[in-house]
Amino acid sequence: MPGAAGAADTKCTAGAAQAGPALLRSAFREHAAGVAVITAWGGHRPVGFTATSLSSASAEPPVICFGVGTGSSSWPVIEQAGHVGVHMLADGQHDLAATFARPGADRFAPPTRWRSGPFGVPLIEGTNAWLVCRPLARVPAGDHRMVLAEVVAGESVEGGRPLVYHQGRFGTLA
Repeated sequence: MPGAAGAADTKCTAGAAQAGPALLRSAFREHAAGVAVITAWGGHRPVGFTATSLSSASAEPPVICFGVGTGSSSWPVIEQAGHVGVHMLADGQHDLAATFARPGADRFAPPTRWRSGPFGVPLIEGTNAWLVCRPLARVPAGDHRMVLAEVVAGESVEGGRPLVYHQGRFGTLA
């Protein structure tokens, strides 16, 4: 079949880049993604980070999936957490996304508005949706772990406009 890749076809197409971190980053700059903040309670304080790797994994039962770098300051807490908060950010929450993406930032200090939710999970106020999830698995994926988590509680705002990440910047849908 013309154009179909065969099992014996192992050569790269002329001009194709060698697979690696630079190619992956370049390709995913072209992929618009929703922006979420993942939170958990770390014993003495809340932790959280910005994620663009969030996806729905199953509707029945409701399961989501997100990635977290094993070198991040949040990973030791996420690794042990019995429950996590997943927050889908709204248009206009650029500063919140940037705060939770910045290493060393006091992410829960004002102007971040948050409260304790079900199972003690830190819930950020003003987001389009929040979910409290129970991690089912933490699957190794290179320098990250993919966390599969069952949704146990949540709230969603109808008609909210999402914050998106594209071309290395936070933005909105046109």
